[in-house]
Amino acid sequence: MPAADENSNKSITYADAGVDIDAGNALVAAIKPLARSTSRPGADVDLGGFGGLFDLKRTGFRDPILVAANDGVGTKLKIAIETGRHSTIGIDLVAMCVNDLVVQGAEPLFFLDYFAVGKLDVAAARDVIAGIADGCRDAGCALIGGETAEMPGLYKSGDYDLAGFSVGAVERDEILPRADIAVGDILIGLKSSGVHSNGYSLVRKLVEHARLDWNAPAPFAANTSVAEALLTPTRIYVKPLLAAIRATGGSGMNGAIKALSHITGGGLSENVPRVMPKDMGARIDLSSFDVPPVFGWLAKTGNIEPTELLRTFNCGIGMIAVVSKAKVDDVITKLKAAGEEPLIIGDVIPPTGEKSEAKGKGEAWAVKYEGKLSLS
Repeated sequence: MPAADENSNKSITYADAGVDIDAGNALVAAIKPLARSTSRPGADVDLGGFGGLFDLKRTGFRDPILVAANDGVGTKLKIAIETGRHSTIGIDLVAMCVNDLVVQGAEPLFFLDYFAVGKLDVAAARDVIAGIADGCRDAGCALIGGETAEMPGLYKSGDYDLAGFSVGAVERDEILPRADIAVGDILIGLKSSGVHSNGYSLVRKLVEHARLDWNAPAPFAANTSVAEALLTPTRIYVKPLLAAIRATGGSGMNGAIKALSHITGGGLSENVPRVMPKDMGARIDLSSFDVPPVFGWLAKTGNIEPTELLRTFNCGIGMIAVVSKAKVDDVITKLKAAGEEPLIIGDVIPPTGEKSEAKGKGEAWAVKYEGKLSLS
């Protein structure tokens, strides 16, 4: 008979299967102060319950509509994982959600994250969640909960994935976009900080094609490594936009700002038509704004055509406001007071004659471009 396995009577624990409950508890303890730092009216954050609580009544809305958004960071995560730089990727996660809320005129209220990992590294996870807390403070929303899932066998050790969920509120009569967008309204662009969080599968392919090490000097950013430059976090536009909306008549029918467009996947070409009425088009003057050098490097390295660049990346404009022509100066003044550098980049025009493939819009008209991208 075969010899008995000396371990056959050993008690097998969850840790033996690769899941460390003690590490999970240590992470919760480490992030509680981070969550508390994001408290706001409606949320006194105390992690550890089965659900996060939020008191909508305390926010002061009179007739609120809730707006929800969820998103991830895409393969930008791969750069953070491969270089061990985890401190800003959480800002990207928050930005991708809350920027989608503010374009509906909504104030972000709270945020929850989902962090999935093969084997939990408490220090790395804390860095990620510290970035999430930074993003929540920047957006004025509370981090009221989340989920950490340790799943050996599904993710390799060191790998992780992120998803974010945010809820905001807007008064019923102030939801954007408005129905009164008209020919002659002006497009105001707000600058991006770089690539933001879209197109990174192509970005990573081009870095590999150029045989660049992540720690090599970035050919498109002085005194910065490739990884540092490409991990520049997505800008959060919430506070300056809400300030400008509220200072120029709100987002109701008397307000100056009629629509907002967050320039994410699909670039300028597909995101602007998403907020336009079916009988309106948009014209953008590509010479009206500076294109950050990273986009010039990507275009040159991949021999990317301008049309492909415009439907993949933000090309330097991360948010666009559609504004009544009579109130443009007022909006620009308020945005500058909030720390932005607004640029007039185009206007609303009659239908262009060419259909757009913008998500969910069906009969949207393609953006008409004038001028050329200035790629350095």
